[in-house]
Amino acid sequence: MKKKLILESGEVFHGEGFGADLETAGEVVFNTGMTGYQELISDPSYCGQIVCMTYPLIGNYGINRDDYESIEPAIKGLIVKEICDLPSNFRTQITLQELFKKKNLSGISGIDTRRLTRILRNSGVVKGKIVNADADENITVEELKSTTFPTNQVEQVSTKTSYANPGRGLKVVLVDFGSKLGIIRELSQRNCDIIVVSHDTTAEEILLMDPDGIMLSNGPGDPEDNQKALEMIRGLLGKVPIFGICLGHQLIGLACGAKTFKLKFGHRGGNHPVLDLEKNKVAITSQNHGYAVDQESLKETDLIETHIALNDRTNEGLRHKIHPCFSVQYHPEASPGPEDANYLFDDFITMMEDFKN
Repeated sequence: MKKKLILESGEVFHGEGFGADLETAGEVVFNTGMTGYQELISDPSYCGQIVCMTYPLIGNYGINRDDYESIEPAIKGLIVKEICDLPSNFRTQITLQELFKKKNLSGISGIDTRRLTRILRNSGVVKGKIVNADADENITVEELKSTTFPTNQVEQVSTKTSYANPGRGLKVVLVDFGSKLGIIRELSQRNCDIIVVSHDTTAEEILLMDPDGIMLSNGPGDPEDNQKALEMIRGLLGKVPIFGICLGHQLIGLACGAKTFKLKFGHRGGNHPVLDLEKNKVAITSQNHGYAVDQESLKETDLIETHIALNDRTNEGLRHKIHPCFSVQYHPEASPGPEDANYLFDDFITMMEDFKN
C-alpha cells in the first residue's frame, strides 16, 4: 500500500506502508541505534512520537517474546529505509510487519531516512503525519501546523493501579512515569521487593509503604507538565534515598530548583558517550530524551553535576549535596544495550543500605 510522510515544514516523502492501514500523526524524531527496534517500539517514552530509524535495515532479526519493554506500545509510528520480511534469528517468533498489524500500528518504508534525519538535525524535531498516497499535501501541512498534541503523555502510559513485584530484599517504590520493564528486571535481579505506583501518587502515600528507596522512572513528554510529581519529590527528599532515570532525572532537577529546556533534536540511540566527572570514566549509553537540565540553573541549587554528554556537553547526571539522591539522564538498565552503566543500580543498593544503617 502506497503511503507518504508529510512534515509540517512542507517536505513530503513517498514510500510503502506496513502494519495497520491507518493514518497517524506525531512528533517526528530519529533514533541512531543499529539494533533494539523491539525495545524502542515498546518503550513508553516514545508516546506520541513517530520514530525514524537511521540504520537502513530494520526487522532483520524479527520479534521475540523476551525483549518487550511494555505490554502495549505507545509509539505513534515507525519510519524505515528498508523493512525485512524474512528475519533470520533463532529467537524470532513473528516479523516486525506482523507485530505492527497485531498492535494496530502504522509504519512507512522505502523513504530516504538519511535525508529526513538531516532535516531533523538542521531544523529540529517537527510534527509529521503518515497518510495515504492520495492525501492532499497542502491540507495536511495546514492541519499539522494548527494541531496541538496532548501534553498528558505520562498519564497515558503510567500504571493506573499500584502493583507488587515481590522480592526478599530492600523495598523499592518505583514511581511509574512510563517505566521500561528493564528497570524492574534490574531491581529484581538484586532481589528488591518492588511496589510500582502511579505517576500521581503522593509523598504521604509512598511513605506509608515504608520503602527503603524510591526509583523515579523514565517517561515521555515535557517534564514541566508533571507538577504533582515535583510536590511528591520535595516531600520525599531527605526522608528516603531516591534514584531518578531520564524523566525522573529531569523531575529531580526541577524539584530542586533547576530548569529544563527542549533539545533541538534530542538524544535517541544506543551509542551516546557520557563522561562521569567524579570517576573520570566514559560510558557508552542508551538514551531516549528530548529535554535536558539547564546547567546554568544548577548554580542556585543544592545539586552537583556528575555526568555530561560528550557529543554536546549537556547535563547527564546529578547528585544532591545534602540528601541521599542521585539521577542520570541516560538509561543504565539499557534495554537495548550497552550495559556500561549497569553499576548504578548497585550504587542505589549501597545508598539504601547506608541510609538504613
